[in-house]
Amino acid sequence: MPKIRVLIADDHSLVREGISAFLKYTEDIEVVAEASDGLEAIEKALKFRPDIILMDISMPKLGGLEATVEIRKADPSIKIIVLTQYDDKEYISRFLKAGVSGYLLKRAVGSDLVSAIHAVRDGETYLYPAIASKVVDGYLGKEGPSAEDGYDGLTDREKQVLKLVAEGYSHKEAADMLKISTKTVVVHQTNILEKLGLSNRAELIRYALSRGIIK
Repeated sequence: MPKIRVLIADDHSLVREGISAFLKYTEDIEVVAEASDGLEAIEKALKFRPDIILMDISMPKLGGLEATVEIRKADPSIKIIVLTQYDDKEYISRFLKAGVSGYLLKRAVGSDLVSAIHAVRDGETYLYPAIASKVVDGYLGKEGPSAEDGYDGLTDREKQVLKLVAEGYSHKEAADMLKISTKTVVVHQTNILEKLGLSNRAELIRYALSRGIIK
């Protein structure tokens, strides 16, 4: 059986190096590429076509969620495992809706990571136990009714623009990263403010912080 080809996307080089070094001791797993932000994750995913991506959530430029959406649209055969320190219900829900195949916390031991990679390779969904319990509680209604989230009403591109603008990038910088015109970024921002009921960039930043879109 061919080796499982893995891409590691995390903005901390020590984390990437540590995971890569650990996986070298697993005979059937091969790290083919690393990425330090969401844009690079998309680029490397389309270049190397890995079987599985280990995706961090909070990264510069585009984050893990925005990168996941783009990669899943471009090549649904690439499986994604979220590897993060965050176990927030908001994050779990958004990533599961985006079609990830696994959600693992960084406090997990190495054997958990290998098990997750093997499970996802075999077509299964892997949820770290603490995450699985949150998913079950949400399904059973123990979390209580959730308020309607205007974020879910944004388009994929609007979500990308929201994150970049909230992180302080100028319209031109966001346009260059997304390979669209500055005018289009401005239009997207206007639509975002209208859909979320916000008035200005300051309110947009506060919204992004409160919803865990940026840290």
